[in-house]
Amino acid sequence: MTRLAGSSKLLRAMNASAALAHLLEVGELTRADLRRLTQLSTPTISEVLRRLTDAGLVSVVGYHSGRPGPNAEIYAVDPDAAYAAALSVRDIGASGGPSVVAALCDLTGEVRARIERQVDFLRADPRTALVEAIADLHAEAGVPADKIHHVQLAVAGSYDARAETIRHVDVPGFARPGLVPETAAALGTRVGVDNDVNLAAVAERRRGVAQEADGFALLWLGQEGLGLAIDIGGTLIRGARGGAGEIGYMPLYAPGSIHRKVDLQDLVGGAAIMALGQDHGIPGRTPLDIVTTAATTPGRSGEFITQLADRIAVGLAAVIAVLDPSLVVLAGPIARAGGETLLAAVRDAVHRAAPLESTIAVTTIADDAVLLGALDAGLTAVRESLIAAIRDNQT
Repeated sequence: MTRLAGSSKLLRAMNASAALAHLLEVGELTRADLRRLTQLSTPTISEVLRRLTDAGLVSVVGYHSGRPGPNAEIYAVDPDAAYAAALSVRDIGASGGPSVVAALCDLTGEVRARIERQVDFLRADPRTALVEAIADLHAEAGVPADKIHHVQLAVAGSYDARAETIRHVDVPGFARPGLVPETAAALGTRVGVDNDVNLAAVAERRRGVAQEADGFALLWLGQEGLGLAIDIGGTLIRGARGGAGEIGYMPLYAPGSIHRKVDLQDLVGGAAIMALGQDHGIPGRTPLDIVTTAATTPGRSGEFITQLADRIAVGLAAVIAVLDPSLVVLAGPIARAGGETLLAAVRDAVHRAAPLESTIAVTTIADDAVLLGALDAGLTAVRESLIAAIRDNQT
């Protein structure tokens, strides 16, 4: 009897999940629409809608009068049922921009608020800064704090979920053990943490050139560091301690440098781009300035682009040889600044260097991909938790 009850409970949860997913995707649906999309019976759909309505997740938003008989009720997800927040933490010295960028979206994914704050993490406590950023978000949006069901934190580092500790992070204070659970306790909600490049890949999968890819690798070319995200059929590979994708640490064979470790960061990192630009007489105060100038004046700086592409191909050749992805996406500020000019050069360089063939594309996301990916991940977590709550409340 317990097994039958459990099976029935699971089935009801699956039915509710399917109906809610269709409502979230389409927007507004009648009972007949849901019956057609889910292939469930009329009584089952009626029961599912009752449970979703009682849970405060959906409501009647109108009536359809284009058919004979009683007007059909039109259902939609209540966007204010729950919210997800995203926080992207950056080293202000590296990016030249704000230290904390944050956004808040409702259950339908609509962004309700977005803020940028400069924080001196040498003096400010990270937990306090994060809590204050969330407070500013819900105040700007006019949303009660208890309606924020998940906060997704993006960091330029790796997150060891077992130890609940951020590693390989340069922002002061963020490697402190206990920071993440303490922040969650202070906020009174769940806090998820992921590498910023992984979250950029989440955005690329949902919004960018990788939407139809069976799997892809995303190479992040930042002004200071490199990163790699690996998507296999929609699942990100994070590694045992969250360190998968730290491609900047990939060691390289360098004759004459036996007393100094040489890695990919030394070839393609911000300092390397600055030095390469100076060698070719490309003006610019930052790596982004140099690549932007080179990409917009290819006749003058074609050799710089060619050499930069050759260096990028060193890393990509290893990625392609090991993973054989159908698609490689170049993302990050350097990739976006290089645009089609850098992309064409990288394609040529990889064709010469890589043993296998992969399609190479540049990201099409013009907005902040890391923040968007964090919102997407947070929203997914909120929706999954709501479904789980429905499942747990089945009787």
